[in-house]
Amino acid sequence: MMTQYDNKKILIADDEPQMLELLRAYLAKSKFDVVEAANGLEVLEKIKDTTFDCIVLDVMMPEKDGLSTCLEIRKLSEVPIIMLSARGDELDRVHGLELGADDYIVKPFSPRELVARINSLLRRSQTPVKADHEVSERTFGGISIDEKGRNVRINGEEIELTPKEFDLLLFLTKHTNQVWTREQILEQVWGYGFYGSLRTVDTHIKTLRMKLGDFSNYITTIWGVGYKFEVL
Repeated sequence: MMTQYDNKKILIADDEPQMLELLRAYLAKSKFDVVEAANGLEVLEKIKDTTFDCIVLDVMMPEKDGLSTCLEIRKLSEVPIIMLSARGDELDRVHGLELGADDYIVKPFSPRELVARINSLLRRSQTPVKADHEVSERTFGGISIDEKGRNVRINGEEIELTPKEFDLLLFLTKHTNQVWTREQILEQVWGYGFYGSLRTVDTHIKTLRMKLGDFSNYITTIWGVGYKFEVL
């Protein structure tokens, strides 16, 4: 049976040939168009000429590791990125998310889980077109958020946000002065099937505040509860 994700182009990068073969076979069986890479340098070469719907990066690779590759990709594209790692330390997961990754899977994992994560990211990246009467741009002081164009300007100058930072800011500004717990934010912004920790929210709030600069105080911490975008 055909699905909306058939033939989506997925780039997978891992320096273990057996892992690459396993993932390629399973993703191909799931109707994805799979391209392989053995290290980060190959990934950066391939994305020059091809547009991918999702990129899966192993953290530990020769030539150029997954984390530095993720950082380079984020300078060029908002393509969804999933990091793979044999290390499950929270600091490692948080670091990957800070660099712009959308999800993080700890080895060993089942190929079925990877497919589920990819499908979840594809669903969230395919934002439906808004009706003309819906608000496309929101302004709060010197912050201007263009939902359709997916860009944010501070005092007229565009700032660079990762896809998830933009989604988080947009969600909070759509519900001004409403307090949201970390669990609620994870579910609403990352999706119900996201497997990350609550620290993921804190990390993205921290980087978002840094990028908002003088307007960081709009995002208020409600101690023991969560966060809100406060408009007086």
